Amino acid sequence: MKYTKKKLSNGLRVITVPMKESQTAIMMVLVETGAEYEDRATNGLSHFLEHMCFKGTKNRTLDQIATELDSMGAENNAFTGETYTGYFAKAEHSKIKKIIDIISDLYINPTFPEKDIDIERGVILEEMNMYEDLHMRKVFDLYNELLFGDQPAGRTIIGTKENIKKFSRDDFVKYYQTHYIPQKTTVVVAGKIKEGEIWKEIKKKFGNLKKQKIIKKPKTNFSQNKPEIKIKYRDIDQTHMIVGFRSFDLYDKRNPALSLASTILSGGMSSRLFKKMRDELGLCYYVKSSNSASVDHGNFYVRIGVGNHRAVEAISVLMQEFKKIRDEKITDIEFQKAKDIVVGAFANGLETSDSWAMYYGDQELFHQKIQTPEQYIKKINALTPQKVQKVLKEIFKKENLNLAIIGPQKDYTVFEEVLKI
Repeated sequence: MKYTKKKLSNGLRVITVPMKESQTAIMMVLVETGAEYEDRATNGLSHFLEHMCFKGTKNRTLDQIATELDSMGAENNAFTGETYTGYFAKAEHSKIKKIIDIISDLYINPTFPEKDIDIERGVILEEMNMYEDLHMRKVFDLYNELLFGDQPAGRTIIGTKENIKKFSRDDFVKYYQTHYIPQKTTVVVAGKIKEGEIWKEIKKKFGNLKKQKIIKKPKTNFSQNKPEIKIKYRDIDQTHMIVGFRSFDLYDKRNPALSLASTILSGGMSSRLFKKMRDELGLCYYVKSSNSASVDHGNFYVRIGVGNHRAVEAISVLMQEFKKIRDEKITDIEFQKAKDIVVGAFANGLETSDSWAMYYGDQELFHQKIQTPEQYIKKINALTPQKVQKVLKEIFKKENLNLAIIGPQKDYTVFEEVLKI
């Protein structure tokens, strides 16, 4: 998909992706800030602020924002991650100028009304309570805490209840003025659009923003020399676990190899872990591997939920499978299947205007040198089993190995005995 990239004089980046056959258009604003830009006292503020941008602007009330978006039949939302925050709306393509007007207003002119801050505290506290009960999700927080401890990467995106209860309007204003600046912002418009008209609209809306000092996120530090385990006791019927290895940051050329390794392990019903742990042993309902890469750290992991009495067995089987994929020959047939799955899933994930907006926005925000889909596919197809296993030998080591558990277990020693690579 062809795209055009431009930059305003204030540093804000603009990407347009014309899609002639699409019936929709989307505007997405991505800001280079998130949980890893927070300290202990501001943990949770990025996410809370994202909520508050919808509560009113200098030009619109909360009700007006909601009514205007609903009246267009628009899909709209926002999201906060570790290193970026996003806002978007998508509707029938003739509505794109209206969408640009609304989303730019949310970004440029939020007012953070005092009364709505107090109301939204309750909403976020209930969101936190919901996540506490979603153990297969909560185990990720425990895993990050194990990996990174008391630093931004080791804390949750949603923050702590103590912080949510105490944030003031001044906190929002200060954080917004520090991080919502044009040099850290990328605007993407994709779909059935006229690029010239879109560029004029974006320039009109964002062109007067002033450059500010760029505040970068603190460096993530970590060290490890042996396997580490963290258990959070919960009296529940199923044990949720993540076992993984520290890997590479977002910019490392070895990441495509880990994508293929992850696919061999859990890419579909014919994958190794699905067949072994579900079809043969009946150990679990879900088992999934992933490689997660951030700007200055990464990890390759498997998440799984099992019956409490089979948790140790599950870890033992996983360790066997890690050793097998690292050390034993991968057949050409299995390797080609993994390539086809990766390429197919990648292609299927780029079928809509919002997926293209996210793809190009993510590339621009963090790489500032966009990798085309064709270039990514070329990298996947250039890999061999030997190259993948060379990378696995670099990370599948005891000094990279970590295990997080949520369940009714208390004895660390039984897991230490099987957590060996």
